[in-house]
Amino acid sequence: MLSNTCKYGIRALSYIAGRSDGKKIIGIKKISEDLNLPTPFLSKVLQQLVKNKILKSSKGPHGGFVFLKDPGQVSLFDVILIIDGDDFFQTCVIHNRSCESEGKLCPVHNEFTRIRDEITELFKNTSIRDLVKNESGSENIIF
Repeated sequence: MLSNTCKYGIRALSYIAGRSDGKKIIGIKKISEDLNLPTPFLSKVLQQLVKNKILKSSKGPHGGFVFLKDPGQVSLFDVILIIDGDDFFQTCVIHNRSCESEGKLCPVHNEFTRIRDEITELFKNTSIRDLVKNESGSENIIF
């Protein structure tokens, strides 16, 4: 459903949100080591989020990433659209097109549409901040 690239982005955002007060810059090497993700690949993913004004980056020996937006205002839906695009939300589960595009719905269209709508709402209503909160309201990283 979600690409590994998108999952890496979400994990990295959760990591940064759980370790930064909005001012503390987290280095790419620390993120990639702790999450066991390849640094060059992760860097490209995070640069997409910088380009889309979710994160801010700084270069140099003390450089890294910090949230530009409040993590509570960044939904999973936002991240998915930035990294994976809207194919999951538009494309038929069986065909590589929209069911409506040819006027004939696929056999699972109605059921899948209902499920996809529920998943879409979940993604829209879950923020990065939500991912790092536990039941008591304190923040912990979820990997």
